[in-house]
Amino acid sequence: MRFQYCPYCGKNVELREIGDEGMIPYCTECKIPLWNMFTTSIIVAVVNEYNEVVLLRQNYVSTTNHVCVAGVMKMGESAEETVVREIGEELGLHVKSLKYVKSYPYEKKEMLMLGFQAVVDKKEFTLSKEVDAAEWVKFKDALSLLREGSIAWQLVKTVIGDKDDLYDR
Repeated sequence: MRFQYCPYCGKNVELREIGDEGMIPYCTECKIPLWNMFTTSIIVAVVNEYNEVVLLRQNYVSTTNHVCVAGVMKMGESAEETVVREIGEELGLHVKSLKYVKSYPYEKKEMLMLGFQAVVDKKEFTLSKEVDAAEWVKFKDALSLLREGSIAWQLVKTVIGDKDDLYDR
């Protein structure tokens, strides 16, 4: 979110140089900087004991490429709790272990995506209404089903490159 008006008093903000941060929206009435905000979300490569990763089809996200489990963090929820909730909601699976991988800025949607790897036992899916389809895909085939360079592609590439330590925990 990029501020044009102060959320406290409603006045127009002006850009003002704030320390080393550069030009920041500033309310001259309230005398406060209004830092641009982003939505925090998670994206997760869900893997199993057979070196497979879950890839989803969600037509509201992409009609041409598969995606990973992702979701927005709720107020009062940790990133780890969000991962567990989203995997449970979207796939009906229980997380055995979880590892933080990396954060990914997604400027197009003003989001910061926190990337995780989750290990689950291979089971049948119980899909939510927002998932059109899900499948277990061998690591060697996964990247070709994702849009090259996308956040999901980057995350899966990192996770499958790191597969030797998946089950050490």
